[in-house]
Amino acid sequence: MIRLFALTAALIAALFCAPAQAQVTLPAGADPQNTILLDTKYGRIVIKLRPDIAPRHAERIKLLTREGFYNNVPFHRVMEGFMAQTGDGEKKNGTGKSKYPNLQAEFAQVPFKRGVVGMARASDPNSANSQFFIMFADGSFLNGNYTVIGDVIAGMDVVDKLKKAPAGSQSGAVTDPDVIIRAQVAADAKS
Repeated sequence: MIRLFALTAALIAALFCAPAQAQVTLPAGADPQNTILLDTKYGRIVIKLRPDIAPRHAERIKLLTREGFYNNVPFHRVMEGFMAQTGDGEKKNGTGKSKYPNLQAEFAQVPFKRGVVGMARASDPNSANSQFFIMFADGSFLNGNYTVIGDVIAGMDVVDKLKKAPAGSQSGAVTDPDVIIRAQVAADAKS
């Protein structure tokens, strides 16, 4: 009887006194409210958003992330030495967008270099919506023409492992692409 009581007490203590789940560890200087975590089969990509230069775009990325829009979304366009594009949670092939209206451009004097994250768009500068890309290398020809929304602050080794389009591909389309398994705002992260 005493053993049963002790076991019951231990179970109750475990349920009601369990420590709160530890928050995700981020690189120094990362604000959990403005950091996005992209989990892939290769590991995690950590993106520090830049609301200081693109506030509307940063808010859109966080909104869509919190809605689960980016979960299981492919890196549909990946070009060696250039960039990896994702964010089409609608059609998952690069032709879709979110249910929200397109965003006005928020161009800044921030150069596109390795690890910079930019918003993808059509020919209209004000057509960015949900898709974004991560630079593999410098791309100065994009400077002032696309909105910079952040920087990869951890996990560029993961980005480098993403399946790429065949050499010489003009479109960069990937057959059987890698996906974002789960996207989270760091402040909301479960693990």
